[in-house]
Amino acid sequence: MSGRTSNQGRTARATMVDVARDAGVSLKTVSRVINGEPGVKPTTIEKVLRASAELRYERNDLAASLRHGARSFTLGLVIEDVANPFYSAIAQAVEESARERSSLLITASAREDPGRERELVTALLRRRVDALLLVPAGRDHRYISDSGFDTKTVFLDRPPAKAKGDTVLIENAASSMRAVEHLLAHGHTRIAFVGDDLRLYTARQRLAGYRRALDAAHVEADADLVCVGNSTSDAATQAVSRLLTLPRDERPTAIFTGNNRCTVGALHALGPMRKRIALVGFDDVELGELFGLTVVRTDPYSIGQIAAELAFARIDGDDRKPQRKVVPAELVMRGSGEIPA
Repeated sequence: MSGRTSNQGRTARATMVDVARDAGVSLKTVSRVINGEPGVKPTTIEKVLRASAELRYERNDLAASLRHGARSFTLGLVIEDVANPFYSAIAQAVEESARERSSLLITASAREDPGRERELVTALLRRRVDALLLVPAGRDHRYISDSGFDTKTVFLDRPPAKAKGDTVLIENAASSMRAVEHLLAHGHTRIAFVGDDLRLYTARQRLAGYRRALDAAHVEADADLVCVGNSTSDAATQAVSRLLTLPRDERPTAIFTGNNRCTVGALHALGPMRKRIALVGFDDVELGELFGLTVVRTDPYSIGQIAAELAFARIDGDDRKPQRKVVPAELVMRGSGEIPA
C-alpha cells in the first residue's frame, strides 16, 4: 500500500512537508526541486512534481522572499488618479508587463498630495516591492534616495525633484509649440492657454511651449489669456467662461488646453460657440473623435511599457546611470483646431 495521503476531504492547503511525505523524500530535496536547484536525480524530480500536482501544492513566493530576502515578485505604482484615463492606461500597461514577468502590481493614487505620495511610497517599500514606479507629486524625492531605493525607482510623466532616477517623460514643450503653431497657421493671434497648476512640471513645460510658439511668430502674449491653476474640469469650465465674457476685441479666437481635464472643461464652457472658437487639447479625451476634437495625442500605454521595462532591467541587475526616455506625441487634426480666425 502506498504511503500517499488521499486528497479526499483535504481542505487545508498542501505544504512542502506534505509533498515530501507523499514523494517519500526529504524536505530539503523538495525545496531543491521547487527552486530548480541542480544535483537532483530525474526520477526524484518526477516523483516530487507528481506529488505536487496530486496535492495541488502552490509555491508561496512571497513567503519565500520574506524568509530569504529574495524577490517579492511585486511592483508598486503610485499615480495621480487611477480614474483619469491617461493614468489608467499607464497602469494597464504596467500591469500587463508585470503579469508577463509573473509579478503582481499594487497601484495607488497620490492625488497630487506630496504627503500622500510619501505615505504610499513608504508603505510599498515596507511591503518589499521589487521596484517602484512613481508619478511625482512632491517637490523633494531625497527620501527615496535615503531609503536606498532610488536605483529601483522609475519616475513617470514628471522628473524627480532633488533626486536622480530613471525617468519616462512626454515631449511636452515641443508638442505644445506645434499645437499653437497650428492655430497660428489658421490666422489666430489671440490664443488662450488654459492649464493646470504651475507647480506641476507638465503644466510649466506646456505653457513654455505655448509661449515659444507665440514668440517665434512675433505675436505678443496677452497675460489676460493665460489661465492656470485649473486642477479640475470644473475649474477649467469657469476659466473659459470668464474668457468668453471679455470684450469682443479682447476675447480669444482660439484656446489651447493643457490636459484632458482642461479640455473637457473648455468643451462644457464653449457650448454652441464650439464652432466659432478653435480648440486644441493636450491629451486625447473620450469621445474626442465624435466631438471632432483636434488634440496632441500622447501614448500613455507606451509610457507604462517603457517604465516597466526600465524597472525590470534594474531588478535584473542593470547598473547603468539613470536613463531618461522621452515619448513623442502627435498632432491629430479632427476639425476643432482648424476653425479659421
